[in-house]
Parts: sequence; structure tokens; C-alpha cells
Amino acid sequence: MITPTPSSRPASHLDRAPAAGHAEARAALGLYLPLGYPTRAASLDALHLMAQSADVLEIGIPHTAPVLDGPVIREAVGQALAGGFDIDDVFTATSELTTSTPAALLVMSYWEPIAQYGPESFASQLAAAGGAGVLIPDLPPSAATAWRAAAATAGLHTVPLIPSQASPAQLAAIGASHSGMVYAPAAPGLTGSQRPLSPDLPRQVHRLRSATRLPVAVGIGVSTPDQAGRSRRLRTPWSSARQ
Repeated sequence: MITPTPSSRPASHLDRAPAAGHAEARAALGLYLPLGYPTRAASLDALHLMAQSADVLEIGIPHTAPVLDGPVIREAVGQALAGGFDIDDVFTATSELTTSTPAALLVMSYWEPIAQYGPESFASQLAAAGGAGVLIPDLPPSAATAWRAAAATAGLHTVPLIPSQASPAQLAAIGASHSGMVYAPAAPGLTGSQRPLSPDLPRQVHRLRSATRLPVAVGIGVSTPDQAGRSRRLRTPWSSARQ
């Protein structure tokens, strides 16, 4: 079953991001920050500054068990949680950013905070605040269909994090059931790893481009200008600086 593409105005910002980069002969740029780090006010100030350069702002929801993240992001989200981060802060920040930037606002969250809040309520609140979509790296298969339906109803994209060993059939199914873009890890391991880009990345990008018409974003491990340039030479429409 193909998930309908959201048609809300905020979601369309994500649709337009690759074209904006292409028009300037560059990859669209996504920048990530956990909300609430080092404080709520400071993180919002930082996001406003990042929005001056980013085509996509990746707003991280702090979680007590960030199992896919390395020590840098773990420390940041721990500080945000210790400072009193509340998930409603996401909607407040998104609403404020929407009024001041044309950048697409993509929320990155583990599943547990969304499940605890209520998936339908979370999707509707985020869409009302101006969010374009959500990436949930640990979305359980048992919850995936219901979440994607709630997101599409609200007008949000659901962006998948691509497993490195997915088969061509799995890649095609992922592309058909998601929208906005697909997110390919640039390097193996946890976020924040200072290591070369995966030697398999060109093949993975080619496989994705063959399996889906969705734009391919390369992130997780892109931490230097050289790595961003190499990602651009793969003819990916954007690069994400989420280490």
C-alpha cells in the first residue's frame, strides 16, 4: 500500500528542499540539534542561527535511552533532560521557527516519547505547529502502519532511516510506504563517530535511487566539509550534518 503524500504547506517545505539546492548547484543542507541543549532558550537561539544556512532543520527530541547515538549526543540530550525538557517544547519551538524561516522542520525522535505522548496527538500537534515530518529510527514494525497513517492524516511526512543490509525488495517497499525522503547513514556505528564515510555508500545510494523516486539524504557521519562534498558528488539531493 502506498502512503499518500502529505499536502500540507509545512510538509511541502521538505518536498521543495532538494530543488532549492539544485537551483544553486549544491546539495540541500540539513542541520541537527537536540532541543533543550544546552538550555531551552539557547537551543532555540541556535536553531534560529542554523536556519540561516539550512534547508532542513532536524530537531531532536531528547530521550533517556538514545541507543543509536554516541557520547556527544548522549551528553547533550542528558543535559537537555536535566534542564527540564518537555515534549511540548517541540511544538512551541516548531511554531516559533515556522514564523521566521522557510526551512523545513523535521523532527527526529525515538519511538518511546511519541508512544507515551500518543501518536495521533503528537502528529496533529506537530503538524499544527508547522512541522514537515518525523524520522523515527527505532519505529517498531508493530506500530509502523498506524503511525504512518496518523502522520499522513495530519499532513506529515514519515522519513525512514535505511537499513544498510536491506534487499532491493525491502528498499522498494520502504520507498512506497514513506514520503518526503529516505535517509541513508553515511558511516556505520553510532552518531558522532569520527570515521571515514562508508565505502559502501555509493552503492547504497545507487540502490536507493533505483528502488524509489524519493530524494536520498545522506547523514550520520557527515562531519567535515570534505565529507559533505563527497556526499554531494554522489548526486544526492542533500546532505545532513547530524554526526
